[in-house]
Amino acid sequence: MCTADHDRIALDLLDAHLEDLWRAAVELQRGNRAVVPRAPRELADAAADGAATALLRWGYGQLDGIPRAPAEVFARRVGDTVMELRRRRSPWNAAALRLLADPYVFLATGPRRHEDWAEDVIALMHRKVPDPRGWLRIDPDRTSDAGHAVPAYPFEPPPAAGFQDRLHELEPAGAVTALAVMAEEWDGDRPVRHRPDRDALLDAARLLLERYGPDARFWTNARDAASDPARDFVRAGLKGTRAHRFLTDAYVNGLDLHEELGVVAVSGDEVGVFWSIGAH
Repeated sequence: MCTADHDRIALDLLDAHLEDLWRAAVELQRGNRAVVPRAPRELADAAADGAATALLRWGYGQLDGIPRAPAEVFARRVGDTVMELRRRRSPWNAAALRLLADPYVFLATGPRRHEDWAEDVIALMHRKVPDPRGWLRIDPDRTSDAGHAVPAYPFEPPPAAGFQDRLHELEPAGAVTALAVMAEEWDGDRPVRHRPDRDALLDAARLLLERYGPDARFWTNARDAASDPARDFVRAGLKGTRAHRFLTDAYVNGLDLHEELGVVAVSGDEVGVFWSIGAH
């Protein structure tokens, strides 16, 4: 195994531990009982020097300094640490978090293994494949018990044979604005078009989509893209979006998923899924 693989495994272990610790800290903050997991062995397989080792040392240093009480401080400090670790791992992660850390979104990239890329997208929605580069996923339902009721929750995608019938191709500029507008909340009153950081959000969206290369193609479930593949979603706003449905109709854990906007990116070796979800 090469040094880069060792570094990635060590960072993945630290990230996973921080996420488990964050989950336990949140439960304690809510007044529930929770088992606080023990930390993995520090720097077990990392290189003796380099950026990954420096990041590991930073992460373990932060971890050692987090107070276990009061519970709200514990939860906040762990949450801040895991998010900062993810930002520092790659510029792509940082762009994803800048754009999509706050709204209810699903973000994942997986390998392209089939001629019909719909099969690869469905595998991502079912959480069956990892990110080929080990980069960030945003998936707030990954550890939810909603999967017992709907295996791909929040999705209930159609079979591959009918998958592309619900999608319309986007020009790259349209895909950038569709991704950027996902920084909005469906029931919010802060449209991207009026924000002072509008250009920075558009830049973050471009960086995310550049991952898939100059020959990538993009699709969306937004109905208006059928007649306007260069649609400016930022100008229209998230609330102005009409979309074909890929979300489940099931009412799970007190949530009704009622609005959505999705972007699918397809290259020769990867597929990406970006989905904004409105729920009440």
